[in-house]
Amino acid sequence: MATLPLIQRAFASLPATVTTSYFRADTACYDERTLQWLADPARPGGPAGPIGFTIGADMTKDLHAVCAAVAEGRWQFFEDRPDETVHCTEVEFTPGTWKKDAQPLRYVALRLRKKQGQLFASGADTKYLALVSNRWALPPVALLRWHWQTAGTIELVHAITKNELGAAVPPCGRFGANAAWYRLSLLTDNVLRALKSLALPPALSTARPKRLRFTLFTLAGRLLTHAGQLVLRVSAAAERLAGLIAARHQLALVARALPAG
Repeated sequence: MATLPLIQRAFASLPATVTTSYFRADTACYDERTLQWLADPARPGGPAGPIGFTIGADMTKDLHAVCAAVAEGRWQFFEDRPDETVHCTEVEFTPGTWKKDAQPLRYVALRLRKKQGQLFASGADTKYLALVSNRWALPPVALLRWHWQTAGTIELVHAITKNELGAAVPPCGRFGANAAWYRLSLLTDNVLRALKSLALPPALSTARPKRLRFTLFTLAGRLLTHAGQLVLRVSAAAERLAGLIAARHQLALVARALPAG
């Protein structure tokens, strides 16, 4: 399926108040027409000016050869995972028939190396990934972090909205009503993600809706009267209580910062 028309429609839907644009996507959008359109400040059928983007690159035979030829000393440590070590570096690569007068593209390669003799499904102990971008100011590590600051794979988003936010159970047989129902589940997911980002303690940064429901929205407590005062007693397991109080304070600050109306 061609992705460029969808991307163009998405940018065309942005309100006029949006003056800075960015785009992040996986390898499904790794298409030469899409890259040329995003990299061209005078792009036809879209907003003028720069669009900073990162897109996962298809690991073609030529790109794999470029990554595998990188000297060991050029690889920069990125992160240590339980079963693999990840390094990154910039590589020189030009996709397909990229025009000589077009804006140059930046390729950042990732090297994933298994620990203790473990192998990937291909039978190798090393795997290469790459992304392409037009953002040159960020160091490779920062660019990768920015690229991965998305909602994750869309399959996980679908699983959360369908299994935890009711999107899998449409209310009726009318298409428009069901579409509105699904939009409400997506809006709820967005609100919960904003809540975790803006107010909740770090321990809840990866919490899914079900955990938030029982940790935050339905926290059990007992109301008692002591010395003429009403007291709420919560379980000792609610170590997050101080964090939740701080979260309420942070939400109040966010609410005050919002424009009126």
